[in-house]
Amino acid sequence: MTQFFHSLSRWLLAVFLLVALAACQPTQPQTAHPSVEPANAEATPATRALLANLHDIKNQGFLFGHQDTTAYGVQWENQPDQSDVKRVTGDFPALYGWDVGHLERGDDSNLDGVSFQRMRQWMLEAFERGGVVTVSWHMTHPGTGADSWNTDTGAASLLPGGEDHRALKASLDRFAAFVRSLEVDLPEGGRGPMPLIFRPWHEHNGDWFWWAKGATAEQDYIELWRFTVDYLTQTQGLDNLLFAFSPDRSRLALDDFETAYLYGYPGDGYVDILGIDNYWDLGHGSNEAPKAENLKQFVASLTELAKLAAERHKLPAVTEGGQDTLFEADFFTERLLSGLLANEWTRQMAYVQLWRNANRARENKEHFYVPYPGHPAEADFLEFYDHPATLFESDLPALYRHAQD
Repeated sequence: MTQFFHSLSRWLLAVFLLVALAACQPTQPQTAHPSVEPANAEATPATRALLANLHDIKNQGFLFGHQDTTAYGVQWENQPDQSDVKRVTGDFPALYGWDVGHLERGDDSNLDGVSFQRMRQWMLEAFERGGVVTVSWHMTHPGTGADSWNTDTGAASLLPGGEDHRALKASLDRFAAFVRSLEVDLPEGGRGPMPLIFRPWHEHNGDWFWWAKGATAEQDYIELWRFTVDYLTQTQGLDNLLFAFSPDRSRLALDDFETAYLYGYPGDGYVDILGIDNYWDLGHGSNEAPKAENLKQFVASLTELAKLAAERHKLPAVTEGGQDTLFEADFFTERLLSGLLANEWTRQMAYVQLWRNANRARENKEHFYVPYPGHPAEADFLEFYDHPATLFESDLPALYRHAQD
């Protein structure tokens, strides 16, 4: 009987979302939000619809996402129609995260051993089921070939006029070719690349990447971001991208959040989503604050993010995060969900993207962010799944169509 009421509540939420989307009558044909324009003025109708519909959904619930979710899990890999999320809940996540690190090198697989050919197919399948795909990029330095975590050389040589600028453009060309290969039947008619949320140059306020603080000056980072967006949209003609900006929470001072958050910000004309990568408040090993203090600061970080996003007419989201190995069996309800539902601002998050579940046999380590069958957090994850505010793939309305279509 309890499961019946959980199912009923999720069905009612889905109906509510569909009615809410249908009730939005846009004053202009291309977007349901005249005040919310994509960074790329030439964005495709499906891309505009995705942004507008995510804005509509954010007040009612949030999309749940998981990195590499269909490529492998703790106990399996390379099996069709699989995900640790699905193995526990019977449903796929609403948001699918992928990383294209090593694409710039011309490799067949990314830095976590995921075949780009298979990744392409998994992306297309997610879109066909109505899900959303987001892409990050742990890029090796185009000039030196050093990995993302090597901070001996920054971004200065990659900028226009720099000795490695041509190498940066070659890397972006490879990305553009990959994006164009993600061709689908579009809701507005015809075929073209599927809409993607692209999250480049993430966690730049930390000191662990070559494009980040220490190795790269703030103004050089801003120029790198702007060039990346301009090159992909204007030179390569990619009109299917939404751009997510994602500083790391561990380096954001909550008592002066706006100043800290806007370090390296390229401008409203270059960003669609104001994100935050937050492991720090969710049980990070280096954060020695008590759990109650963690939760308080998690709520504060989301509150300030949502306020900043509202001021700038952007979409707020937790673009990456979670608790590695889920050592707390009640993590999903007591840490994550309680923080996301804490107040009217925290409930503005459009999506939450948790990191990957490493395959235990292949990688010989424990590294996962959602439970697998038999894990102590499995029951808590099911309770999280059953909550009306958590949106998985089966809960999604038609995100790539405008309400009036």
